Amino acid sequence: MHLDSLPDIQACEPDFPFNLTRVGVTGVKKLIKVERGSDERPVVLISNFEVFVDLPSDRKGANLSRNFEAIDEVLEDAINRPVYEIEELCGEIAKRLLARHEYASRAEVKMKSEYIVRRQTPFTKVTCQEVVDIFAEAVARAGPTGCLRKTVGAEVMGMTACPCAQEIMKDQARSELIKAGLSEEVALDVLSRLPVATHNQRGRGSISVEVRDRRCVSIDRIIKIIEESMSSKVYGLLKRPDEALVVSRAHSNPKFVEDCVRTMAQKTVEAFSDLPDDAAVTLKQINEESIHQHNAFAERTATMGELRAELACLKV
Repeated sequence: MHLDSLPDIQACEPDFPFNLTRVGVTGVKKLIKVERGSDERPVVLISNFEVFVDLPSDRKGANLSRNFEAIDEVLEDAINRPVYEIEELCGEIAKRLLARHEYASRAEVKMKSEYIVRRQTPFTKVTCQEVVDIFAEAVARAGPTGCLRKTVGAEVMGMTACPCAQEIMKDQARSELIKAGLSEEVALDVLSRLPVATHNQRGRGSISVEVRDRRCVSIDRIIKIIEESMSSKVYGLLKRPDEALVVSRAHSNPKFVEDCVRTMAQKTVEAFSDLPDDAAVTLKQINEESIHQHNAFAERTATMGELRAELACLKV
């Protein structure tokens, strides 16, 4: 029997004619080389892909091998021409998925990678590597005009210090210093010079930004915004002087989970002035509590126009 004569089982009628929102594959790992431009070395990413199409009610299954073909085809093309943005790569795969799945009206591609960031420790200036999670997504829709929506973002680890507990500890320290014979003025001056105890959290901040056409949103800039929106960065390697400086910085910059998201919003508006007002942004912070069993969470979803309008009101 020739394989060409076998029936197309996927094209058969299903037992129950329901439309399916997403059918596809997950856990597809591929090696991606992203060019940095100028004289910088390209970034090599081990990326995890998820690819989906919708499935109409008259088909039993999707041709999943076409998903692998679309990914491999785009990546082979990337060998011969540079890839500069991971969201563009996802967008191209999504468009080719629609072309291959003629019965589908929507294709979705998600990509996650670990991105290595080089940085120096704050005091001793020792070079170390930190791992940051980056991600991209693209959704393509069929139609006369077509539609392609792309997002790109990152999730970064950091540290926060609780302002509420710190204020309690500061008041207790002030009372003890006064009992020890210092005037209130001197006690407050001492406390302003030293980091005051509080409980800390390991924070996970994330930003995702919608991009259109070939507009570029810098992953490195997103990472920097998230890091600077928490009480302090964290490092894989710290000598004693570095550790003292990190703790001091964090306790001199206490932040609630809500503060982190609001700081991200302010910095995003200032950093991406070229993005259109209708570009969608998601800002998220999760603080893993050290003295509670729960975690603290805050999120803002908005357009760039909405964030700009709210920030403008503050400056009036």
